[in-house]
Amino acid sequence: MTQPASTTANGQAATGKTLTFVVPSYNMEEYLERCVLSLTAARRNDDIEVLIVDDGSKDSTLEVARTFERRFPGIVRAIHQENKGHGGAVNTGIAAARGMYVKVVDADDWVGPDSLEEVMAVLRDEIAGGDPVDMLVTNYVYDKVGKRRKHVVNFRHAMKAGERLTWDDMGHFGLAEYILMHALIFRTSVVRASGMQLPEHTFYVDFIYAYQPFPWVRSLRYLDTPFYHYFIGRDGQSVQTDVMIRRVDQLIHVNRCMVEATPERGTVPDGLYRYMIHFLAIESSVASVFLILSRDPENYAKKKRLWAGIKAYSPSIYHDVRRKPMSRALNLHGSAGRFVIRWGYRVAERVVGFN
Repeated sequence: MTQPASTTANGQAATGKTLTFVVPSYNMEEYLERCVLSLTAARRNDDIEVLIVDDGSKDSTLEVARTFERRFPGIVRAIHQENKGHGGAVNTGIAAARGMYVKVVDADDWVGPDSLEEVMAVLRDEIAGGDPVDMLVTNYVYDKVGKRRKHVVNFRHAMKAGERLTWDDMGHFGLAEYILMHALIFRTSVVRASGMQLPEHTFYVDFIYAYQPFPWVRSLRYLDTPFYHYFIGRDGQSVQTDVMIRRVDQLIHVNRCMVEATPERGTVPDGLYRYMIHFLAIESSVASVFLILSRDPENYAKKKRLWAGIKAYSPSIYHDVRRKPMSRALNLHGSAGRFVIRWGYRVAERVVGFN
């Protein structure tokens, strides 16, 4: 694996790269061109790095990646590894990144050209100021197949745009509102300092990526722009409802990783603790929903064990997660409670179009 580059006093890579895009790619020959061209579309791209991590693809993903490496020398790098899953590909990309900041972009997704200019301008300004923020948050778009109106997720109610913030400056996050991986740009040194190693051969590790490093984030900034386009609705995608039901054990595993990464109250800023409890309640509820949607009595028992496991790990964390409205709703008793949950999921899916 390529070793991380040395850094300057303020953390910028010695290569002068501002932002590294890590592109985990498994059998993505059909989509990779759209993704890479969007990442290199900035008027100035010499301080952008695009790492295409071919995760043991069976198609021509690696050949496409190498073509872009030749086309954009010094900007695009192709990395090949034996298959380790999405988490393993992200781990490889983080270790190899030479940019001061890092962002994961799945190979079937892309970024908007105008937003890319805004993001790069902000990151360059942060570096030039000598005390760059640890995290930049942007909006993202659910770009669903066949849906003309695209749902844009923003954080205007929770964060003041354009200002340097701490966790205690955060406002109220909505019931199902959280900072998804698609919204995040981390300082590379923050991710590395957190010690995060995503589980290999596991789906839904983006929950962990958007959670575990947060205690190492001291400063952040929100840029109100629709940067990331999340392509959703293609056949076989891991977030389709039937696929998530089949892989619900992996959601349970991710939940356990998140529980173990949750700090106790009083050990981190209050604003950070409140947010992490909010997010943990959401992921716990997501896992619970798909256990219920399965209509499998064995999965109903797994749901009870999931919540019991949180309580066994930390009664205080369990108490704070369990008292959230979404958590209370997901623990309604009996068949009537499960009916309400299924009905609520169908309404949410129709309104937002997230699957």
